[in-house]
Amino acid sequence: MFQIGDFARAGRVSVRTLHHYDAIGLLRPARVDSTGYRLYEATQLARLNRIVALKNLGFTLETVSRILDENLGAGELRGMLRLRRGELADQLAADTVRLAAVEARLRVIEREGVMPEYEVTIKSLPALRLAELSAEAESFEPSSISPVIQPLYGQLYASLEAAGIKPTGPGVAYYEALDGGRVRVHAGAQVPATVRDGAFDVVELPSVGQAATLIHRGVMDNVMPSVQELARWIDANDYTSTGLNRELYLDYGMGADPQQWVTELQEPVVTKQ
Repeated sequence: MFQIGDFARAGRVSVRTLHHYDAIGLLRPARVDSTGYRLYEATQLARLNRIVALKNLGFTLETVSRILDENLGAGELRGMLRLRRGELADQLAADTVRLAAVEARLRVIEREGVMPEYEVTIKSLPALRLAELSAEAESFEPSSISPVIQPLYGQLYASLEAAGIKPTGPGVAYYEALDGGRVRVHAGAQVPATVRDGAFDVVELPSVGQAATLIHRGVMDNVMPSVQELARWIDANDYTSTGLNRELYLDYGMGADPQQWVTELQEPVVTKQ
């Protein structure tokens, strides 16, 4: 039999961990001698290995106990592991988005006091006929917009292809401010005048007399430096924004490096009075 220290070393865990597993009934010693010293059998290493493996997958100790004590079948265990794999994948995707947002914020901070590299142009925007899908996002932050707009565009272009409709120009996204900081996201594609509502809505996006425009290069998760540079330019040049910016997706070629994507930000403005 193993004394507790030897068993801990064999199982690559701490003695404190074994005390805790004993206290919650997850892994009790095979015997406790007259002095209160815990002793373990070699066969208990198998249970300890399963505990550590399941815990490292992110299962709670309560769930680990149920899995081991109820002697779940292989099918049930595979189902639980697939579910956990999905949860971890979702968490990884969310953490990736948060990391991109942090990096974008850091770039904004690092650029403070640095001469801008962006060129802003004032121009009018023509009216556009769009096939679109829309949905709500929690906020106008890129981390809230991206998980909403990407599936919308996937569904929209699939519906257009199924209907035999070829877009007549770059994709256009625009936004509506809602109560509580929420935003309605409109993912649109330019279509001919003959197209009518189907698996999507068809709308007329009105013209804009004046818009401050700026070219953003790269993924939209990293758009904040461009958005804030545009806002600074608008304020410094005696304009006032009159709404949320549009996005004209100029170059999103299939298979292209996302860092080379090109988007024109278009923010409607009026001259300050």
